[in-house]
Amino acid sequence: MVNQAIISMKKLLFLLGLTLACNLLCAQEIKRVKIADIQRMIDTSTQPLIVNFWASWCTPCIHEIPWFEKNVAAFKDHNVKLLLVSLDLPGDYPGNLRKFINQHHYASQVVWLEDMKADEYCPKIDSTWHGTIPVSLFVNNQTHFRQFLNRQVTDPQVQLLLQQMTK
Repeated sequence: MVNQAIISMKKLLFLLGLTLACNLLCAQEIKRVKIADIQRMIDTSTQPLIVNFWASWCTPCIHEIPWFEKNVAAFKDHNVKLLLVSLDLPGDYPGNLRKFINQHHYASQVVWLEDMKADEYCPKIDSTWHGTIPVSLFVNNQTHFRQFLNRQVTDPQVQLLLQQMTK
């Protein structure tokens, strides 16, 4: 009887911890940033970094984000960071965007790019970017690795790029 009480207490504590963790994730702050902030993050990163530009209305974007999150988690020993840069419209920030992130259980850092002039901010990330999404930038400043993908990537492509970026 004492053992069952201990097991029940452990289950209760586990559920409380899980609920607390979920609440903390759901309360994730979505910072408003400018393109200069993103550039600074890229230029000063001391760890391998993936910057993914996406929007909640972009179906290919939504398909690839779970691949990024799964593969970045698999490379946790390499301290890879995934930054999801939302290009959603101002009316969707922050409420609708937070709701969307919570519904999809994104664990990575999400920021909202408040700059609306793609013709100005795209070339600051890569000269070949003309405003389409999804796009991703893989950067490892320690090894001088930089790969810009102007398209949706597949799960195996994310794995391969992570391997190349972390060598």
